Amino acid sequence: MIPLTAEHYPQEGRVWDALVRIWEDTEAPEGCMVEIVDGIVTVAPPRDVRQNVIVAELSRALYQQALPANRGAYQKLALAVPARHGLYVPNLVVAPDSVVRGAGRFIPAAAAELVVEVTSMTSAVHDRLHKPAGYASAGAPLYLLVDLWSPDGPTATLHGEPDHTRYRIQRPTRLGEPLHLPEPFSMVINTSVMCIS
Repeated sequence: MIPLTAEHYPQEGRVWDALVRIWEDTEAPEGCMVEIVDGIVTVAPPRDVRQNVIVAELSRALYQQALPANRGAYQKLALAVPARHGLYVPNLVVAPDSVVRGAGRFIPAAAAELVVEVTSMTSAVHDRLHKPAGYASAGAPLYLLVDLWSPDGPTATLHGEPDHTRYRIQRPTRLGEPLHLPEPFSMVINTSVMCIS
């Protein structure tokens, strides 16, 4: 048996390039989301009505209260997290229009000012554990997790102050209670609009 050494493993850039090619070439049923989480290609079923309604309500609130003309709230915008071998497709991303318009199939996660994931039964573990670590490592300043499947009941947790491995601040809010988004948004979200059955 030949012992494996570092020369048997591709360089970091080659690994990332290979993952992106796999992501681009993966054919999934219509409406399904293809992501790479910690180097593993995943295919998730189409997002359900509740997730879509929550994202629509949040988008509406952002446009009415907080977004300047040079920012957009984008759905299904892929975010690259190469340090964690990830290519995530969150429910909603707020990013500068100039970054999005100049991008190809994805943008760096660091360019996002707010990332929103709304859990499903199948995505809850990734959304709670893997993705916060990925977004923090990429330097995304704010990660909002709307966890419809939390064991303690539906919550919206705002993660902030990334330190390259995790978010230092996590502020959970029960759905139905107000949630404050800090600068650059400086707004309060009425999470009762997320309480749909």
